[in-house]
Amino acid sequence: NQAITIQGLVHQVLTCVYQRTRNSSQDTREAARTVSNGVGAHFIDIDVDPIVSNYTKLIETTIGRELTWERDDLTLQNIQARVRSPGIWMIANLKSALLLATSNRSEAAVGYTTMDGDTSGGLSPIGGIDKNFLRSWLAWLQNTGPSGIRPFPFLRAVTDQQPTAELRPPEKHQTDEADLMPYEI
Repeated sequence: NQAITIQGLVHQVLTCVYQRTRNSSQDTREAARTVSNGVGAHFIDIDVDPIVSNYTKLIETTIGRELTWERDDLTLQNIQARVRSPGIWMIANLKSALLLATSNRSEAAVGYTTMDGDTSGGLSPIGGIDKNFLRSWLAWLQNTGPSGIRPFPFLRAVTDQQPTAELRPPEKHQTDEADLMPYEI
């Protein structure tokens, strides 16, 4: 008989999938890996940029012009978010798992959510939570943690970063708060 550990159980039931494009940074990639490893989840890293490029070329051919960040910013951002949905659903289906959506109340309230992107999922555990509260809660988990459970210092990999969708090219320095509005509001 093999003893079942909490860490082993988490690894079996929780899979975290990081789906990067050319606009994703090494910092967020490593933060995703750090948090996934910190909770004991199975971590998968997928490059979806070739799929984004194929869709972009298909539409450029269809409309007869090149898509540019100056003219087509929202379109070029949203295809990156949307192209992640089929793959993550495939992984969830293969594992007979529940897919958790990542959108939150702050984003939904101002329309800063991509249908079939961060709304993909069967359950949205942070859907009713605003970003300001979420950031405070993560800092509390990182430094204090629930009674009888240790803090989660590995969350620093996330809390030390400025939240960003990383859908625009890196030189555009995209941040969620600049795209939304101050989190307190």
